Amino acid sequence: MLADKLEKIQALFREMDQALIAYSGGVDSTLVAKIAYDVLGESALAVTAVSPSLLPEELEDAKIQAATIGIRHQVVETHEMDNPKYTANPINRCYFCKSELHDTLKPLANQLGYAYVIDGVNADDLRDYRPGIKAAKERGALSPLAEMGVTKMEVRQFSQQLGLPWWDKPAQPCLSSRFPYGEEITISKLQRVGRSEIFLRQLGWNHLRVRSEGDTAKIELPPERIKDFVANNDLNTVVQKFQQLGFLYVTLDLEGYRSGKLNQVLTVKSEQ
Repeated sequence: MLADKLEKIQALFREMDQALIAYSGGVDSTLVAKIAYDVLGESALAVTAVSPSLLPEELEDAKIQAATIGIRHQVVETHEMDNPKYTANPINRCYFCKSELHDTLKPLANQLGYAYVIDGVNADDLRDYRPGIKAAKERGALSPLAEMGVTKMEVRQFSQQLGLPWWDKPAQPCLSSRFPYGEEITISKLQRVGRSEIFLRQLGWNHLRVRSEGDTAKIELPPERIKDFVANNDLNTVVQKFQQLGFLYVTLDLEGYRSGKLNQVLTVKSEQ
């Protein structure tokens, strides 16, 4: 039962004197921050890592959410873009990102006297290819949502029950996830993708991805919304905006949005 899972997570935090939360502002880590604060109060600290793969708008959301919860919030910089193993965008790119994150958070936790670094990994994350989870575990991070078998759907249910107004916030993974493996990641490319998604959200399309492949932008929407997008938008205006941001070509993915879509190439390769 949901109530049992929540009680077990609360019990985990009661066993800790202090906890540092790896807090991106996404629905998962925000739920963890909320539970940690409810149990530990001022002994819980949420830390958000800032880098070119996080849009300023996402950071502002994280700050607002932390203030609403009441949890203490700190911002640190990470420098994964300085690592050529990351910017080369291999299939284990996420490993190098999370290595940088937790190599930043763990010394901070030690400095502040926090024995635990907690992340927002949920049970569904364990079913996808997520090399970053390995990096976090190697550095001692704990994942109470995954440990208690809490799925993404249950994260949203818990968040709604606890009165968090962003319980239905769309997933917003690292902008680097918008690029096919092997395509070099640059700051300008990250900004181009991020600004494109912000533009579409301002038009009212919240559940989406803009995938970047070379000079081509591929817009992914829920399949049932594709017809509405074509019918209700001035497509010339969309194309012009994307071209102003640096893309040459703009396409609409007819398969529609699917989380982790770029990982399908890994399945194909494994079957060959």
